[in-house]
Formats: sequence, C-alpha cells, structure tokens
Amino acid sequence: MMKVEAIIRSEKLGAVKSALEAIKVHGMTVFEVKGRGEQKGLEFTHRAGKFRIDMLPKTKIEVVVKDSMVNSVIDTICNSARTGEVGDGKIFVLPVLKSIRVRTGEEEK
Repeated sequence: MMKVEAIIRSEKLGAVKSALEAIKVHGMTVFEVKGRGEQKGLEFTHRAGKFRIDMLPKTKIEVVVKDSMVNSVIDTICNSARTGEVGDGKIFVLPVLKSIRVRTGEEEK
C-alpha cells in the first residue's frame, strides 16, 4: 500500500474529489494548510507600500491505495488540479507498512 499526499489549490478540491470518486477512490483525509513553494507567495501594493503574503492557503489531500492504483491516482489528481500556473501544488508518495481498521482490528498489509 502507498499513501499519496497532494497539496493543491483550495478551489480545486471539489474537482479532485469528484475525479477520485470516479476512479473508485472514496476514502480520503483533507486538511487546510498554509505553505509556500516556488510561487513564493503573493505581493500586493497598498497605500502604505508593498507587502508580501508568503504563506498561502492550500489544501492537503491524503489517500491510501493499493500499489496498483498509485499511478492512476497521481494522474487523476494532476489532471483535475492543474491550472498551468505556478502554485498548482505537489504530490508525494510514501509507503504504508500496514493499516488496522479500528472497529474490527482487521489488519491489511
């Protein structure tokens, strides 16, 4: 199993969620996060001068899927979250050694 973590633009959450459901990925965890990457934030000009907001709001989605689904999940997230602009996000893939269902104690490797 693998955990796919995607940091995307917050306004793209609905599209990504719908696209993942279309490929039968229903379980996910969603976080509201702040961060920065190559975008380096936004610069505004105000009466008092210029100021920069460098920690932008983003959305982090985590899904755990079988190894065979990883590439499909990555492609789905990329296609549904892409705007073509700097700041579209990043995807990380990590191994999951096992998962345990709390309700039943059932273990999956």
